Amino acid sequence: MRQFDVLIIGGGLIGCASAYYLAQRGAKVLLAEKNDINSLASGQNAGSLHFQLEHRLIEHGDTLSEQFSQIIPLNQLAANLWGNLEDELSEQMEVSMKGGLMAAMTDEEVALLKKKHALEQSHGLETQLITAKEALDIAPYLNSDIQAAAYFPKEGHANPRLVTPAFARAAIRNGATIESQCEVTLLVSKKNGWSAELKTVDNPQTESIHASMVLNAAGAWAAHSALLANIHLPVFPVPLMMNVTEGTSLFLPHLLQRAGAKLSMKQVAAGNILIGGGWASRFCKKNGKPDLTQRPTLIQENIRQNLSLAAELVPQVGPLNLLRCWTGIVGITSDQLPLLGAVPNFPGYYVATGGSGFTLGPVYATLISELMMAGKTSHDISLYSPGRFGHINNFMAEG
Repeated sequence: MRQFDVLIIGGGLIGCASAYYLAQRGAKVLLAEKNDINSLASGQNAGSLHFQLEHRLIEHGDTLSEQFSQIIPLNQLAANLWGNLEDELSEQMEVSMKGGLMAAMTDEEVALLKKKHALEQSHGLETQLITAKEALDIAPYLNSDIQAAAYFPKEGHANPRLVTPAFARAAIRNGATIESQCEVTLLVSKKNGWSAELKTVDNPQTESIHASMVLNAAGAWAAHSALLANIHLPVFPVPLMMNVTEGTSLFLPHLLQRAGAKLSMKQVAAGNILIGGGWASRFCKKNGKPDLTQRPTLIQENIRQNLSLAAELVPQVGPLNLLRCWTGIVGITSDQLPLLGAVPNFPGYYVATGGSGFTLGPVYATLISELMMAGKTSHDISLYSPGRFGHINNFMAEG
């Protein structure tokens, strides 16, 4: 039986980055990915590095906005980490951090920006609330009818198809074992850790391994994976979509968002404009139930509305041809905050998922590796502890 210090479930960004940081700290790590590394949400998102509070976190009133603002300290850590990541991993990942703008087109959106700015200031994130003229000086491509904007100079984007594989290669260099097409089919708690059974496409027989600790980094599938250990986690799969235009001359160096609408935009090095912002796609169904094994289907009206918002905010985008649309599945928690830490009453079982998994993925991985190997973290993560949902596992713990 193979023996490991840590078994990681999930080969997305959080899983591969955790494998890197854990192995760097001396852990013997096995990462098991049911599909291929980076094949799901970590490789299908738009690569935004948004450290300002997103539109989805400020649109539901003051009480929830205050609750969601608890993510800001992690955003600050992430901004610093991403700025040095290419040097740390010695790989190019098309990380571009030339600033981000959240624009307001109406009086209501200006009011939202002011509330957002106050929350960010209260948590120490130095965003700037700027006038329309100041915004147009920074980003002359914006619609001249904007009324105001919030600006943060460290925002940007990275290439999601490059980041996770770079972490995976770095993890392997540090001694981690990464196995794709490898599914964890059973987890049993033992006095000295966890017994797991693995199934691979090349071997019809399951393999039993032992790990002192388990890290659930399965993203949208985290709740399903947790059930293998008789644990409930409130993580819900959400089907989203993205759009990309044909390439054009480089004119848009920033990450763009809008205060009162689902919109994010950025231009990649090849000249294409990526347009998203959290628009829904639709789960395929099998036997009357959502089928998470299939790519979700597009909703035509959502494409139209997303592109319309983009063309309104940046008129130069309007004449461009739409090149491609795609869908993916992300995992969100019931309170929009991450699940990051140990699961109470299940010794040796940890989880890192939820929140903005791409933007914050490397930070989650850094902090969870500290907790698992040193028993404490350099930054307080108690707000994000799975223990806040401990009541849903009252009937689940054994013994």
